[in-house]
Amino acid sequence: MTYLQIGHSETLGLIHLNIMGFGVDMAKAREIHKKNIRNARTEKFPALDAEFNKTLEASGDTAAVAAKRQALRDAPADSAIAAASDPAALKAQWNTSILGTSPY
Repeated sequence: MTYLQIGHSETLGLIHLNIMGFGVDMAKAREIHKKNIRNARTEKFPALDAEFNKTLEASGDTAAVAAKRQALRDAPADSAIAAASDPAALKAQWNTSILGTSPY
Protein backbone atom coordinates (compact mmCIF):
# COMPACT_ATOMS: atom_id res chain seq x y z
CA MET A 1 0.00 0.00 0.00
CA THR A 2 1.36 3.41 -0.91
CA TYR A 3 0.32 6.82 0.24
CA LEU A 4 0.25 9.86 -1.95
CA GLN A 5 1.17 13.15 -0.46
CA ILE A 6 -1.26 15.84 -1.44
CA GLY A 7 0.08 19.37 -1.64
CA HIS A 8 -2.85 21.11 0.01
CA SER A 9 -2.67 18.91 3.11
CA GLU A 10 0.81 20.28 3.75
CA THR A 11 -0.61 23.78 3.50
CA LEU A 12 -3.42 22.93 5.88
CA GLY A 13 -0.88 21.57 8.33
CA LEU A 14 1.12 24.78 8.15
CA ILE A 15 -2.00 26.87 8.61
CA HIS A 16 -2.90 24.76 11.63
CA LEU A 17 0.60 25.22 13.00
CA ASN A 18 0.46 28.98 12.52
CA ILE A 19 -3.01 29.38 13.99
CA MET A 20 -3.02 26.77 16.75
CA GLY A 21 0.65 26.48 17.53
CA PHE A 22 2.07 23.77 19.70
CA GLY A 23 1.71 23.83 23.42
CA VAL A 24 2.34 21.62 26.38
CA ASP A 25 -0.49 19.52 27.71
CA MET A 26 -0.09 20.55 31.34
CA ALA A 27 -2.51 17.90 32.60
CA LYS A 28 -0.31 15.23 31.03
CA ALA A 29 2.85 16.99 32.26
CA ARG A 30 1.47 16.98 35.81
CA GLU A 31 0.77 13.25 35.61
CA ILE A 32 4.29 12.58 34.31
CA HIS A 33 5.70 14.71 37.11
CA LYS A 34 3.70 12.78 39.71
CA LYS A 35 4.93 9.51 38.18
CA ASN A 36 8.52 10.77 38.49
CA ILE A 37 7.86 11.63 42.14
CA ARG A 38 6.43 8.16 42.77
CA ASN A 39 9.46 6.55 41.12
CA ALA A 40 11.85 8.66 43.21
CA ARG A 41 10.10 7.91 46.48
CA THR A 42 9.97 4.18 45.73
CA GLU A 43 13.76 4.23 45.92
CA LYS A 44 13.70 6.19 49.21
CA PHE A 45 11.20 4.11 51.20
CA PRO A 46 13.38 1.02 51.84
CA ALA A 47 16.17 3.14 53.34
CA LEU A 48 13.69 5.02 55.53
CA ASP A 49 12.07 1.76 56.62
CA ALA A 50 15.47 0.43 57.66
CA GLU A 51 16.24 3.68 59.49
CA PHE A 52 12.86 3.51 61.23
CA ASN A 53 13.47 -0.07 62.35
CA LYS A 54 16.97 0.74 63.64
CA THR A 55 15.62 3.71 65.58
CA LEU A 56 12.78 1.62 66.95
CA GLU A 57 15.15 -1.17 68.05
CA ALA A 58 17.36 1.40 69.81
CA SER A 59 14.28 2.76 71.58
CA GLY A 60 14.87 6.11 69.92
CA ASP A 61 12.45 8.77 68.77
CA THR A 62 10.92 7.66 65.47
CA ALA A 63 9.04 10.92 64.88
CA ALA A 64 11.67 12.39 62.55
CA VAL A 65 11.78 9.27 60.37
CA ALA A 66 7.99 9.05 60.38
CA ALA A 67 7.80 12.69 59.26
CA LYS A 68 10.18 11.97 56.34
CA ARG A 69 8.08 8.99 55.31
CA GLN A 70 4.89 11.06 55.49
CA ALA A 71 6.51 13.83 53.40
CA LEU A 72 7.31 11.24 50.73
CA ARG A 73 3.73 9.97 50.80
CA ASP A 74 2.37 13.50 50.48
CA ALA A 75 4.75 14.61 47.70
CA PRO A 76 2.50 13.68 44.70
CA ALA A 77 -0.40 15.61 46.25
CA ASP A 78 1.57 18.86 46.64
CA SER A 79 -0.60 21.86 45.76
CA ALA A 80 2.28 23.40 43.80
CA ILE A 81 1.85 20.68 41.17
CA ALA A 82 -1.72 21.74 40.45
CA ALA A 83 -0.74 25.41 40.57
CA ALA A 84 2.09 25.05 38.03
CA SER A 85 1.17 26.94 34.88
CA ASP A 86 4.11 25.90 32.71
CA PRO A 87 6.78 23.18 32.57
CA ALA A 88 9.41 25.39 34.21
CA ALA A 89 7.19 25.93 37.26
CA LEU A 90 6.50 22.20 37.40
CA LYS A 91 10.21 21.37 37.28
CA ALA A 92 10.94 23.98 39.96
CA GLN A 93 8.42 22.25 42.24
CA TRP A 94 10.70 19.20 42.64
CA ASN A 95 11.68 19.05 46.33
CA THR A 96 15.30 17.85 46.36
CA SER A 97 15.38 17.72 50.17
CA ILE A 98 12.99 14.77 50.24
CA LEU A 99 13.10 13.38 46.69
CA GLY A 100 16.78 13.73 45.87
CA THR A 101 18.22 14.85 42.55
CA SER A 102 15.71 16.10 39.99
CA PRO A 103 15.23 13.91 36.91
CA TYR A 104 14.89 17.03 34.76
